[in-house]
Amino acid sequence: MSLLPAQTGNHFQAFSSFDGWSYDRPRLHEWQLKWLNLQLQEILPGNAFYREKLGTDSLQLDSLADLSAVPITTKVELVESAEASPDGLSRHHTYPATDYSRMHRTSGTTGRPLMLLDSAQDWSWWSGTWQHVLRAAEVTAADRVFLAFSFGPFVGFWSAHQACVDLGATVIPGGGLTSLARLEFLKSSSASVVCCTPSYALHLAEVAASEGISLTELGIRRIIVAGEAGGSVPAVRQRIEAAWGAKVVDHSGATEIGPWGFGWPDRIGLHVTETSFIAELLPIEGSEDDTLKQLVLTSIGRFGAPVIRYATGDAVRANLPSDGPCQFLWLPDGVVGRVDNMVTIRGVNVFPSSIDAIVRQVPEVDEYRVRVFRREHLDELEIYAEADDLICGKVQKLLAVQLGLRINVAHSPAGSLPRSEGKARRWHDERKS
Repeated sequence: MSLLPAQTGNHFQAFSSFDGWSYDRPRLHEWQLKWLNLQLQEILPGNAFYREKLGTDSLQLDSLADLSAVPITTKVELVESAEASPDGLSRHHTYPATDYSRMHRTSGTTGRPLMLLDSAQDWSWWSGTWQHVLRAAEVTAADRVFLAFSFGPFVGFWSAHQACVDLGATVIPGGGLTSLARLEFLKSSSASVVCCTPSYALHLAEVAASEGISLTELGIRRIIVAGEAGGSVPAVRQRIEAAWGAKVVDHSGATEIGPWGFGWPDRIGLHVTETSFIAELLPIEGSEDDTLKQLVLTSIGRFGAPVIRYATGDAVRANLPSDGPCQFLWLPDGVVGRVDNMVTIRGVNVFPSSIDAIVRQVPEVDEYRVRVFRREHLDELEIYAEADDLICGKVQKLLAVQLGLRINVAHSPAGSLPRSEGKARRWHDERKS
C-alpha cells in the first residue's frame, strides 16, 4: 500500500506540467532531487530489489551528485530477478501485486520479455509524462488520434491512448485490422493524427500506393512515431512526410522505463523529459567516438516499478539547448542506435540507424535486411534489398561515400522480406547465434 498519496498529490497533475520546460538547471535539479527523495522514501524498505542493491532500508540524497555512487541497474538484472521469482515478476516492484491495476510486457526484441505492473498512480504518471509528447506535437482536444498498432501486451501506444483520452482528444483504436483495413478506417474516421512505428508508416504508404489510395488527401497532419530510430533519421523522416503530407514527431520510451523522450514537428532529435527522468551520459566501451554516450535514466514518479540508474542501452549524443521553448537535455540525433547493436567495421562505428539513413535515401528500395557476421575474426555487414541490381549498386556507392566502407548490397525479390506493424527486425546478427 502506498505511504505517500497525500504528500505526492496527483501524479498526472505534477508530471504533465510544462513549467519545467523553462527551468534553469539549478531549478530543474531541485525538482529532480525532491522527487527522487520522495521516491526513495516511498520504495524503501518495501522494494526488495533496491533495498538489496542499495544496501540500506532508508536513503536520502543531499544532491544529485550523490546519485553517481548508486550502482547501475541493467535489464538483465530485472529479467533474472523475474525468473527467480515464483510469480514471474521482478522484485523491483514496490507493492503487493493486488495494489497494481495494469500489466504489460516488454517486446523481447533485445532478449527475454519482462512483465511489468503499474499502479493507478503509476499510470497517471505515464499519462502525465506523455502530455509532453502531445504538447510538442501540437495535438489538442480537437484532434482525432488513430493508433495503428495491435494493442498487444507491449505498452507501446497503450499509454498514448490514455494520454490522448486525458487530453480530451478523440482516440481511434486501429488494432486487429489488416493494413488495407486500417487505411480504409483512417479515411472513414477523419483522423488527424496517427501513432505508429516509422517502419509501419512506410509500409502503410507502400500499401496505399499499391491500392491507389492518396495518403496526402486523408487530412493527417501529424504522425507520432516510436519504437525505432526512424523519427530522427532524416531520410526516413522525409520519406514518411512526403508520402503522408504530414509532419513527423519522434518519441522514445520503454516498458520498463517509461515515455522518456519527445521531439518536434520541425526538426529531428529528442528532448529527455527531465521532470520525469534524471539523465546521465556514460562512455560506451569500444567506441572511438567520444561524443557518443550511453543514456542512463532514473525514473522519478513511477513508484510502483522504479528504475534507478538504468542502463537503457541507447547510444546518444547530447547537449543543452541554447534557445527554443524547452530547456530539457537535447539529443540532436535522437537515439543513434543500441549499444549492443553497434558494429565496428574497419574502425567505423555502424548502427542500424546509420544504415537506415543511407538506404532510405533511395526511394526505389521498398524493404531491406542487414546481415552481421564475422569473417576471420573481423565483423562484416551485408545488405539484401528489394531492388534491382542497378539500384543495389546505387545503395552500395552511397554506403561507400557516406560511411567510407565497402558493403555488399545484394538483390532480393520484391515482397520477399518481412514487414511488421511493430519494430522492424532488419538487423540480423549472426555473431550472437
